[in-house]
Amino acid sequence: MSRLFLFLLQLLLTLVVLGAALWGAGLLVFRLPGATGIAGAIGFGLAGLAGAIGLWTGAPRLPLSFAVLFVGLLGWWSSLQPSHNREWIPELARLPQIAREGERLTVTNLRNFRWRTEADYDERWETRSYDLAKVEGVDLFLSYWSGEAIAHLLVSFTFEDSLPLTFSIEVRREKGEEWSSLAGFFRVYEMAYVAADERDVVGLRTHARGEDVRMFRLRASPERARDVLLAYVEDINRLAREPRWYNTIATNCTTVVYRLVGSVAPGWSFTLPLDPRVVLSGYLPGYLKDIGAVRQDLPLAELVRLGRISERARTVSLDSPDFSRLIREGVPSAQP
Repeated sequence: MSRLFLFLLQLLLTLVVLGAALWGAGLLVFRLPGATGIAGAIGFGLAGLAGAIGLWTGAPRLPLSFAVLFVGLLGWWSSLQPSHNREWIPELARLPQIAREGERLTVTNLRNFRWRTEADYDERWETRSYDLAKVEGVDLFLSYWSGEAIAHLLVSFTFEDSLPLTFSIEVRREKGEEWSSLAGFFRVYEMAYVAADERDVVGLRTHARGEDVRMFRLRASPERARDVLLAYVEDINRLAREPRWYNTIATNCTTVVYRLVGSVAPGWSFTLPLDPRVVLSGYLPGYLKDIGAVRQDLPLAELVRLGRISERARTVSLDSPDFSRLIREGVPSAQP
């Protein structure tokens, strides 16, 4: 029994050491420039391999030496601080802030670009006001850009007397910086909120990028939609004060929304722990159906089919004031 226990313990420690070596190598590759990062990753990986071998050969100095290296690397990683002061790409150059006076919200740095292509656009930043007493509901857009498993999430609040207010959680890239999902694990990118007109943030994906955008109207009462909106307001202002790292799994466009909505208890039966479909955001509609957040009288396949808005959206000019109304034609309402 003791031999089996020791074997299992060695095996577990070996997996921990190799996992730490892999993570540390990734950190060095993505956080150090060019050849320096590659050389550092190779050296750290070899140190981890030696530590794992030492666990089986009775050479404790090898895993202990690696542990010291790893603790040092953790110290460096924890010292990395996010910042708002970098040379950002134009569409993420400004973060929104939202002031509340009674039932009136005033959104500054609301993005209202007009996109012809991703590289050709008219840059517009606006200030708009919204009446909390006029919130009608909340809609969700999923923009598919890499197969069925991955989609970008947009959340849009509708009002009786004004155009929808849409929020997107994004990777805040610097000029010349490329996106990598792997780099997103290693404190490479800051997180950004975008508050936008639908003609901007939805139109970018339907018109300029040609993505497959699907819309779902959520079963949220005006009161619940208002609570979710205020949760957004609080977090948007918090981010404007305190920069935050983006993380491919833990802090992304769906997991942040999951926590925001859960924090105001909207009445949907959230599953805990975090459902894998929240991380693999392309499968989020099935999760929404299971928790009762979308229409229950229609099959999921029908909701998805009727929610595909890209072809219809591309027939509407992004300058049309009726864009938001027209893209909703044929999309199932929140209630039967």
